Amino acid sequence: MTTAPEETPASDDIIVFKDVHKWFGSFHVLRGITTSVRRGEKVVIMGPSGSGKSTFIRAVNRLEEHQRGQIFVDGVEMTNDVRHIDAIRRDVGMVFQSFNLFPHLSVINNITLAPIKVRKLPRREAEQAARALLERVGIPEQAEKYPAELSGGQQQRVAIARALAMQPNVMLFDEPTSALDPEMIREVLDVMRELARSGMTMMIVTHEIGFAREAADRVIFMDEGTIVEEGPPKEFFINPKEERTKLFLHQILTH
Repeated sequence: MTTAPEETPASDDIIVFKDVHKWFGSFHVLRGITTSVRRGEKVVIMGPSGSGKSTFIRAVNRLEEHQRGQIFVDGVEMTNDVRHIDAIRRDVGMVFQSFNLFPHLSVINNITLAPIKVRKLPRREAEQAARALLERVGIPEQAEKYPAELSGGQQQRVAIARALAMQPNVMLFDEPTSALDPEMIREVLDVMRELARSGMTMMIVTHEIGFAREAADRVIFMDEGTIVEEGPPKEFFINPKEERTKLFLHQILTH
């Protein structure tokens, strides 16, 4: 159900959270989240384990269902209306910690599956687009291989290409480098940096400080299901205001 015009978020904001709450049983995982993301903005979300970061971004495309409050994506409220959910998921790409590639499909078929099935793209067109995306993420030579033949970093770059193949307006990343060996992290972050420079709206759960400093427009720090502090990277990392933020940064910067 669409909202009345006066309630529709400003067009500059592509994602809007208004007093969003989420429970897992008796565990109150999101406690009144209110924030918005502008078109083209890059937002990094940080926080300790169990702070609600992943649930926060998974609520954007309804992989997690909120029980109270409102979430708007591109002016459409996320409700139980399946048509809205399907439309939002077509326009919101997601990259997970584990690569979630189909092991029985080649790289090229992993990337073309959704554009052909969901967007009804002709196969030849979908394959051309997929090869261009593999070029963009730096692994054009891996098109015919299967996921098991690739390194973790290469698999994650395929996962990014697969998400981009749906031509999303927003990209969500849930700790995309946490399952990777250290030497593979850089190759994935390089792809994400290029994506950030291209103007894509991005929400990224990560503890990669260098990436956040360089690529983010804003950093959000979460703890116990709330947004404790948010601000531009320079301000956030050099002069955090909240004691809880200072403690967290001290722990990760001296780790």
